Amino acid sequence: MVHHRSLSDQSRFSSVFHYLQIGKLLREAGIRKSFGLTALAVFQLLFSLVFEGKNWFRLLESSRGSSLPGKDVVYRFLNHPHFAWRDFLHSLCLSVVRQFTSLTSAKRVKVFIIDDSTLQRNRSKKAELLAKVFDHSTGRFAKGYTMLTLGWSDGFSFAPVDFVMLSSANILNRITEMTTVISKRCHGYKRRLEAFTRKPDAVIGLIQRALRTGFHADYVLMDSWFAQMPLIRQLLAEGLDTIGMVKEMKQRYTYQGQRLTLSELYRSLPKNKKSSIWSSVITQTSCGVSVKLVFVQNRNKRREWLAILSTDLGLEPSEIVRIYGMRWSIETFFKVTKSYLKLGTEFQGRSFDMLISHTTVVFSRYLVMEFERRQAGDSRTLGGLFFLYADEVRDLDYQTALQQLMSLFLDMAQAKNKHNKQTVLCQLQEWMADLPLYIKDLFGNLCCES
Repeated sequence: MVHHRSLSDQSRFSSVFHYLQIGKLLREAGIRKSFGLTALAVFQLLFSLVFEGKNWFRLLESSRGSSLPGKDVVYRFLNHPHFAWRDFLHSLCLSVVRQFTSLTSAKRVKVFIIDDSTLQRNRSKKAELLAKVFDHSTGRFAKGYTMLTLGWSDGFSFAPVDFVMLSSANILNRITEMTTVISKRCHGYKRRLEAFTRKPDAVIGLIQRALRTGFHADYVLMDSWFAQMPLIRQLLAEGLDTIGMVKEMKQRYTYQGQRLTLSELYRSLPKNKKSSIWSSVITQTSCGVSVKLVFVQNRNKRREWLAILSTDLGLEPSEIVRIYGMRWSIETFFKVTKSYLKLGTEFQGRSFDMLISHTTVVFSRYLVMEFERRQAGDSRTLGGLFFLYADEVRDLDYQTALQQLMSLFLDMAQAKNKHNKQTVLCQLQEWMADLPLYIKDLFGNLCCES
């Protein structure tokens, strides 16, 4: 009975799949299969693959390989250029975000967060649109892609809304070009054209699509690379205020009739060194945009300062710093997806469609884990929740387990005194405690009584 019950029916996230209606979202995004397994079954197989502790090749070679679909089923699914993966991610994320907003006050600040991360493919040679991209964390160029990500946060939960996988607009930096055997009317071709856009233009595209889908945010948070006045003005035109880190550049700020650089402006202001917020001022940029600048102490180098810019002039300096601190959630997101959810490493396909589809699957894993953590009020980290999922889908050697159980029963039958019986009962209780959660659920209240 245990063996023939489907693993997918017993998984911890199967109820979440049903609650979020992921099958319906897949159909609405045009993600369908004409024969064989349903798109939902293949998607759920891909979704749970990271929790198996094996890659797809090793899983096919395991004892479960005979019950799994063929290799071509999964690769055809991932390489399909007509699937609207962006529409699916938008719908899933919006459904999760609406659950989050129902749990919090309407007055709580909600933000969009923009940042990018490098997906390195240093050993690849023929991956589609592979390019030399600059990695800001290492300060070097590497082969791979730049993943520009838009996220939503309410200060407690983070939800990835959308992403653009950027190659290089410079043809000299591109190692391989776009395939020519693809219809120009499909979603895959449009995602390939996005790979050549400039980052500021891609940011505006991400924001506009999110607003049209139904997302709402009070501010857009960004680091110093994105906090440039042309982009800030475009965001103001969309009705969104910006809070971001700024650095010393050629930008001038008008203060008391003088046009000063950022460092000159800082030196001209009174300081309060007893607080971590040293000074703040309302000034105007050279393009006529009024902004509030807050100078705070650098935690890593306490004698140095950092500047945070806000286009909302009514915010208090402490509130600006607090809201900007919410930007760290996207850094945590990048860490979890790369370290635990195998972003960019689980499949090494050459097509750009596989890169897009697998990234969407990884983002979906994060959304489901964040959803369950929020619904349950779980104070554990996503890393702990990941290992809980992994324990749930862990393979159980049924033959070995039953042999252990029978040996415990034989020992109990041969026990002649109360002490020996109690020892066997303790061993039986330990065996029950080590069972995976999905096996315990099959038996209800599994216990051992003397």
